[in-house]
Parts: sequence; C-alpha cells; structure tokens
Amino acid sequence: QVQLVESGGGLVQAGGSLRLSCAASGSIFSIKVMGWYRQAPGKEREFVARITGGGGTNYADSVKGRFTISRDNAKNTVYLQMNSLKPEDTAVYYCNQALTYWGQGTQVTVSS
Repeated sequence: QVQLVESGGGLVQAGGSLRLSCAASGSIFSIKVMGWYRQAPGKEREFVARITGGGGTNYADSVKGRFTISRDNAKNTVYLQMNSLKPEDTAVYYCNQALTYWGQGTQVTVSS
C-alpha cells in the first residue's frame, strides 16, 4: 500500500518562501516519477512540477524560475521549494506518485 504524506504548508506573505515535503512509503521510491499538483478553490487540480527517478524535472509555466522540485531517494522524500510566492499560488498542494497515488494535501496560503 503506497502512502504519501505531505507537510510544510502554511500562511506566508507575497514574496516569501515555503518548502513542501512529501514522504512516501510502500513502493520502490527511487524509480518512481513524483509530482506536485495544486487545486485552488473553485478550480480544477493542475500540474505544478514533476521529477523522474533519474532527476529530470518539468515545471508548469506559471511556476518556472520560482519553484524547484527535488528528491532524496535515501529518505523516500520529494520536496517543492517555493520562492517569490504570489497570492495566485494559494491552493491545496498534493503530492503524486506515478500518476496513480495521491497524498492528502497541504494548504498553502499567500497573502498580499
């Protein structure tokens, strides 16, 4: 049974930073593609960033240059470093594994 547990969300002022973490268990983490998605109130869930087992990364245009996804395979953890946060980044952020498994989400709120 794969479990993904996110942490690190919170309230931050515009221009600030947060780092989200997602701890995974129940799978061979090092070979899995891991991703971050987000869902704002009244909107559909959208892609934010992904990282392959080999460390290749992709980002949504809206976060490119501000967010960085990384992973520590020894800790079975994926991170999302979010800098220069904007009010429009406010959403529940979800960790995803292999487009199959989801975490429970962590709230990020950016005040203007």
